[in-house]
Amino acid sequence: MTEDPSEPPETDPLVEEIRKHRSRREQWLREGDMSVGRRLAQIGVLGWIFVVPTLAGLFFGRWLDTQFETGIFWSAPTMLLGLCIGGWTAWKWMNAR
Repeated sequence: MTEDPSEPPETDPLVEEIRKHRSRREQWLREGDMSVGRRLAQIGVLGWIFVVPTLAGLFFGRWLDTQFETGIFWSAPTMLLGLCIGGWTAWKWMNAR
């Protein structure tokens, strides 16, 4: 049996995104818009998702600098690594919704 070329295959990424969009819209129509408090809470969580890995990277870099007596050689790269990890985590968290 041959497939109809006008119908997209079930594994098509565009079809999956349309289904996600449709389900999000149906959920929004059922539940309505989020409250201001909930939106502020999400903004706060998003900020912490960036801040915690960045500061952890900075503190780890400072610890490496004190152990190896390298001045500030490791501080900037580990802080940047923490910022990248925080950005990736925030991106994943935002797209999971």
